[in-house]
Amino acid sequence: MRILLPTGAATEEIVKCAAADYDADVVVTGEIASFLTPHTLHMLIRKGRYDMVIVSGMCTASFEQVERETGIPVFRGPRHAADLTLILPLLDSITLSRTIPADDFLTREKAKDAFKQIGELERKAGFDFLIRNTKIGGGSRIKVLAEVMDAHKCENVRNVVEYFMSLGADVIDLGFGFDATPDDVSRVFSELDDIDHPLAVDSQNPDLIRPALVRADIVLSLQETNIPKAGAWVADAGAAAVVVPGNSTLKKNLAMAKRAGIECLIADPLLQPVGSGLVASLKGFKDLGYPLFFGAGNVTELIDADSVGVNALLAGMAYETGCSLIFTSEHSDKTCGSIWEMRRATEMMSLCNDRPYPKDLGIDLLVLKEKRRRREPPIDYDTITSAKKIPGELEYDPKGNFRIGLEGDEIVAVIHGRAIRGRHWEDVLYTILSHNEVTLLDHAAYLGKELYKAEMAIRYGRSFEQDGEF
Repeated sequence: MRILLPTGAATEEIVKCAAADYDADVVVTGEIASFLTPHTLHMLIRKGRYDMVIVSGMCTASFEQVERETGIPVFRGPRHAADLTLILPLLDSITLSRTIPADDFLTREKAKDAFKQIGELERKAGFDFLIRNTKIGGGSRIKVLAEVMDAHKCENVRNVVEYFMSLGADVIDLGFGFDATPDDVSRVFSELDDIDHPLAVDSQNPDLIRPALVRADIVLSLQETNIPKAGAWVADAGAAAVVVPGNSTLKKNLAMAKRAGIECLIADPLLQPVGSGLVASLKGFKDLGYPLFFGAGNVTELIDADSVGVNALLAGMAYETGCSLIFTSEHSDKTCGSIWEMRRATEMMSLCNDRPYPKDLGIDLLVLKEKRRRREPPIDYDTITSAKKIPGELEYDPKGNFRIGLEGDEIVAVIHGRAIRGRHWEDVLYTILSHNEVTLLDHAAYLGKELYKAEMAIRYGRSFEQDGEF
């Protein structure tokens, strides 16, 4: 298979090195590979006999007409020449995309294969019991239980529940504080009656548990103080129950719940936060004959560290201790995103069954750090001009100044009472420029910087302050 690899002078040596063991022509088409034009490529193809062309993934031109006229397929390579060594060995087993850079395309394909495998593993997995067709225990994936705290105070509990479901929560846990009443519980569950998704009630008060049983699939948490009264109600409703230790041991409480007639039991040995016995509490996670519950949410909430890594590690602990459900919450700003993070982490663990560690799975939880930093070729130049410090007094644009802020997941730029909204900074900036709202180049550069900061704030769930640090 003969390959044409058009490239730029800046990356010629990298591409030649990557293609050394292949039947490939490396042709320099200019200083920068991404500036390749359809006409130039057409002329190159006519000079040789090729089976395919791989252009830079950074090219923005369409080569569809070149392919029609020459009959030679033109594929997008990686965006960075350094990644070509990862792509060329795969050409016999994959077909690259004509529109998506190869590195992005392969990442998507690997993720697609990973999710397909996750689905197949779950389909074949055994289980201890089913809750609304959701497998609990056995060899099934660890299920994510997400909590809605003080559900009776939630203005639109249905929206919150549906949002948590969209993030990947397998079970929605509705918590009720001491100030809740039985009528509050009935009202909340009646609002969710037609949602065919596993729901749990979180209360140790029997008077609050009973009205939830018209719809609740799981009860959190039973122990020796409430089993005598609520146990029979839970059993009659056919609901599952999470049992915890109290003054009595977990084993004794499980036996008491079993005698009350509850068939689907889940054991919660109670995970302690870091500094309060986390490692010691892991000793309680052993085979008790029932699916195990892993209360990760309190650990994530009670440590000032980014939740992504904390949740990934906790999911790994849950996996190694054989847990079937993992509890998470998004009570505070620092834990926002925990539901999606925990769902992704449990999916990674399910792919870890035949591997020694959850690495190179096709999916990951890398958000800010890179798995592998690229070594780009040096930038070529002849002269240097040192950057000058920006003047303290800036010239204001005669067209006026913009106020930039966030509304949900959209950027809003306002001038003279007119708002421009969009999800991506470049779209907002393009619209501003196309409406002739800017006359000074430095003002346009400033807007680009601030709009980009705004999009990064949305992407990473951070606060945004115009003219402030990100």
